[in-house]
Amino acid sequence: MTRFVFRESSRRAATIACAIVLILWGWAGWQPVSAATGPFAALSGRWSGTGIIRQQGGKTERIRCNANYRPLGSTQHEVNIQLDCASDSYKFDLVGQFHANESNQISGRWTERSRSIGGTGIGFARGKLIQIHVESSAFAATMHMATRGRRQSVTIDSQGGGAISSVSITLRRR
Repeated sequence: MTRFVFRESSRRAATIACAIVLILWGWAGWQPVSAATGPFAALSGRWSGTGIIRQQGGKTERIRCNANYRPLGSTQHEVNIQLDCASDSYKFDLVGQFHANESNQISGRWTERSRSIGGTGIGFARGKLIQIHVESSAFAATMHMATRGRRQSVTIDSQGGGAISSVSITLRRR
């Protein structure tokens, strides 16, 4: 009889302990971490869209773009980027490899293939926003990427190295 009481009270204690752990787990907001938690997870795939190029003199021109993002690794803290855009008089073909550390500070390398220039990039990711400042010996620009579901806004503000001062693009996942 003592054994039976011991088992019953052990079961009851275990049930209560499990209930308390589950309540505390939910109350504290502890959630299991998914494999795709990195800042580049939402980028995965092919995107296309249109935008506007603003030249330094104020002239604007429509541009068509295709992007391909390939997040790497199980934590999605690395990404290969390809952004190919063209208008009637302008073209750029940007590729890059970027890595985000645990604090979502971004670093990497990029190449603009149609002009054979390249350099480094540094930036950060916060929520759905990624900002990367890219530089080479003759060119610098800041790229902002905001992704919400199947839509992405990309702006690139140039700081020299050509007649283009900014590019604004809206992309949709294909």
